[in-house]
Amino acid sequence: MLCVVVMAGCGGHHRTPTASVPPPPEAGSTRSAVNAPAATAPVIEPEPEAPVPPNAKVIYTETGWASWYGPSYHKRKAANGEVYDMNAMTAAHRTLPLNSLARVTNLKTGHSELLRITDRGPFVNNRIIDLSRTAAQKLDVYRPGTAQVKIEVLQSPVPIDQGGKWCVQIGAFKNSDDATALKDRLVRRYRSAKILQFTSPIGEDWLRVRVVDDDKQRAQALIQETHTDAGMFLVRLD
Repeated sequence: MLCVVVMAGCGGHHRTPTASVPPPPEAGSTRSAVNAPAATAPVIEPEPEAPVPPNAKVIYTETGWASWYGPSYHKRKAANGEVYDMNAMTAAHRTLPLNSLARVTNLKTGHSELLRITDRGPFVNNRIIDLSRTAAQKLDVYRPGTAQVKIEVLQSPVPIDQGGKWCVQIGAFKNSDDATALKDRLVRRYRSAKILQFTSPIGEDWLRVRVVDDDKQRAQALIQETHTDAGMFLVRLD
């Protein structure tokens, strides 16, 4: 049995999608659409790189499309509890443990930067990472909006391939009635789940479903059993 607590409103950032740039071609692996860059934007010097031992080994690798997020989420709380600063060298990822340190490389230009995972997303298919604005500028992603990158994790506070607290995020919905209708269906079917319906900073409606014990297998099963035109994303909470 999956009792449902339904809450309205959204606390913090928990990574909902960003504004809009045409999606990249269907390729590679898989968070939100990026904020369209202004014609000119100042390049702000980032915070110092997070310390990583010089002999640190790569413990996880992933390749796919990157996008970036900025003004709509600037100064809002990120998933790790910090206030998101689009001028810092950070990024959002759906499943890497929060506060992991990763080297991100633009596969076209070869530019690499060390980033800290502080947030959740992107919630758009065929995107694997959302960069802060400054990280996007450093990695040549800011102006094109998207680019193929390689992620190499060098440090993680907890194991990447086991444990964790997991949920399912569903959206964005074209209108709030569609979100409410699906929420009601899920409430009836998964009575031990907790379901949050909220609106993102850019006005889109989303659902977040937390299954019993935040168990990964239960969350994956819910994705398999749920049918909706909105996107469904497995998200690690910790």
